[in-house]
Amino acid sequence: MPAKSITIKRTEANDPDFPYLAALLNHELHEKYGELQVVYDKFNQISNLDTVVIAYVNDIPAGCGCFKKIDKNTAEIKRMFVKPSERKQGLASGILNELEVWAKEEGYSAVNLETASKQLEAIAFYKKQGYDIIPNYGPYVGMETSICFGKKL
Repeated sequence: MPAKSITIKRTEANDPDFPYLAALLNHELHEKYGELQVVYDKFNQISNLDTVVIAYVNDIPAGCGCFKKIDKNTAEIKRMFVKPSERKQGLASGILNELEVWAKEEGYSAVNLETASKQLEAIAFYKKQGYDIIPNYGPYVGMETSICFGKKL
């Protein structure tokens, strides 16, 4: 089997590959969480961001992530996703690393993120990447189905 070519690109939300991948993520989340996901959808508005990362496998979009400003020191990682067929190959680590490097270049000293309490693979992944569980922040305060993480850059 030929080796896969993996590339990671910095781009913005209007890159056509980003809405495509975000739609796959939304579909997966709605399949898993049903009506509960509708509550979270309003926190995932990312149409105007210019801090998007897309991972490609053999030039085909395979994963994404982005970040947005929380405050002058902290960015929030959003919309982390890798197609199921491309998981367990290091794409998520590559995407997250690129987002962290970019956030640091933009002057942020910390990043936060939120995931659902049932996303056991995501929780294990973020812990492995050096993230610590933090008190729920912003729109996730009081949401028992959310787990928030933070990491100093």
